[in-house]
Amino acid sequence: MAIRNLVFDAADPGAAARFWAELLGWRLGDAEVRPPASDGCEFGLTFTQASEPKQGKNRLHPDLASHTPDHQKSIVDKALSLGARRLDLGQGDVPWVVLADPEDNEFCVLEPREVYLDAGALAALVVDAHEPDVLATFWSGALGWPIKNRAPEIVGLRSPGERGAWLECLRTKDIKTGMNRLRLEIAAADVGSLRAAGAMPLGTGGLMADPEGNEFHLR
Repeated sequence: MAIRNLVFDAADPGAAARFWAELLGWRLGDAEVRPPASDGCEFGLTFTQASEPKQGKNRLHPDLASHTPDHQKSIVDKALSLGARRLDLGQGDVPWVVLADPEDNEFCVLEPREVYLDAGALAALVVDAHEPDVLATFWSGALGWPIKNRAPEIVGLRSPGERGAWLECLRTKDIKTGMNRLRLEIAAADVGSLRAAGAMPLGTGGLMADPEGNEFHLR
């Protein structure tokens, strides 16, 4: 099993795809963005038509990697020039920069961190969790990604190939409301095993939810 795509609901899927392709330096397709082989990321981004406006903070957000302070600044400047805006979520004085894309999806441009130096443009996909260890254990089993970092507030998984973005479960007290606008799409898996591990089917079409109610697609 593997992550195939990160799915974005968007009011303008084409414009959202163009923003992320330009920002990441990835290849633009028909409402999808694919990484070059040199990036090391094993999944792409796809953009679908949103059925309703965004409400509240997303429970899943991308973190972008940087290699030097000047590189971090150049990523932030590029994002702003493409239509992103700075965002205050109460983060205070932190070394990373919090932004929102033109669809108001939150993302962070991280300061240089050794753990992400070989991650490519995307450092991590960060999922809010009430119980990070429990949620990380579920996703580790679902994807076959081992847990590489474990702390009380955040637990990180990475592909066995140890290239590309991490998947990180970050402790939060926020309550989920409505359907997530960013969702994982994973390769077809054993539904029975996923249900035994705590996943919940959501109607038809391969839509399921993880143990904290975050929707994901089976393809």
